Amino acid sequence: MLLSLPLANREGVPTPYIAAIFTATSAVCVTGLVVVDTYTYWSPFGQAVILGLIQVGGLGFMTASTFLFLLLGRRVTLTERLLLRASHGVSPLGGVINLTRQVVRVTLVIEGIGAAILAARLAVDYDLPRALWMGVFHSVSAFNNAGFDLFGEFRSLTIYNRDPIILLTIAFLIILGGISFTVLLNVSQQQRYRYLLLDTKLVLLGTGALLVVGTFGLLLFENGNPNTMGPLDLPAKALNAFFSAVTPRTAGYNSIDVGKMTEAGLFLTVALMYIGAAAGSTGGGIKVNTFAALAAVVLAGARGREKVTAFGNEIPPSEINRALTVALMALGLVFVVTMVLTLTEPFRLLQVLFEATSAFGTVGLSTGITPHLSLAGKLIIIGTMYIGRVGPLTMALALAQRTRPQHASFPPAQLKIG
Repeated sequence: MLLSLPLANREGVPTPYIAAIFTATSAVCVTGLVVVDTYTYWSPFGQAVILGLIQVGGLGFMTASTFLFLLLGRRVTLTERLLLRASHGVSPLGGVINLTRQVVRVTLVIEGIGAAILAARLAVDYDLPRALWMGVFHSVSAFNNAGFDLFGEFRSLTIYNRDPIILLTIAFLIILGGISFTVLLNVSQQQRYRYLLLDTKLVLLGTGALLVVGTFGLLLFENGNPNTMGPLDLPAKALNAFFSAVTPRTAGYNSIDVGKMTEAGLFLTVALMYIGAAAGSTGGGIKVNTFAALAAVVLAGARGREKVTAFGNEIPPSEINRALTVALMALGLVFVVTMVLTLTEPFRLLQVLFEATSAFGTVGLSTGITPHLSLAGKLIIIGTMYIGRVGPLTMALALAQRTRPQHASFPPAQLKIG
């Protein structure tokens, strides 16, 4: 409703409802897909509304509402504490409220530091008020893995693809927002690696492995592409390859023209977007935790072991079943959305697959087809963004609540596998 007001855009006329709801969904689901350019179309008021939606969507509805209740002096109920505990992955109920306070503090500190660095750099190119606003906007957008930008003309960060200060600051904000608050707190509280939680170890290892594979893969695939990294020198190529491996973690910024990437580069990016960030973070996807658990299953199967272990801990079968369910249902959603979009849109299969995966993973990267989608295509992407943001967590909670001990066993049967 706010984005539909004449005050929200630069022309001073009501915004079409489909554009307003698409932008609002993309912002609150911290996706970054846009049908109109954020800087040239939306007024400062509209940009502020988008920024507020990004912040609320990143922190999560339960965290934001609980913090509001604390400010108002309202008591947080047991049900709300249980939901917060499930959302953050903590065990003791007594630590939920304290964790919420820490989440808000950590968020504001990291976003503040990022805003200061970005504003100081952008003050060289813009007047001070605009540099300050852009610093705050991009810091919040990057930490919350949203990907909205104010550089205009759908350029994202391509005009700064040789600037390490801009790209590395944005990249580390994305990484910090994408590994989850509980991982950050666990790392800060434990002095030794071996005392970290298994979930923390899997997130750190999985994130590092995906960044390495993504960086070298994109460097290999795009090195000779004259439309992306070809004209850059080696340090700039390495910088952009690293940044392009970070952003599919559901951030959505791009320093090279995604629409002109090689098919191999696009396909690798699709895989990274599907996996996404860590559970309980500001990002989407099936989550690094889920991918790490499935990788442990594959490794155990390759070694001929019945039990799945990681870092000296056994992963319970119930967790493996949830991981398989989330991954396969997400794959099914992307498949169905892609198939439907091929019927409603006139674009190539890889472009449509890229768009569908970006929407599900709440990434925001696009080959440039988003503004040209039909009304049906835009509605499909809106629904996919919404499901991608709330679906995996809702599914995991539903499966956890339905888990009951079995009082009867069934005769085993042999299956032909492989």
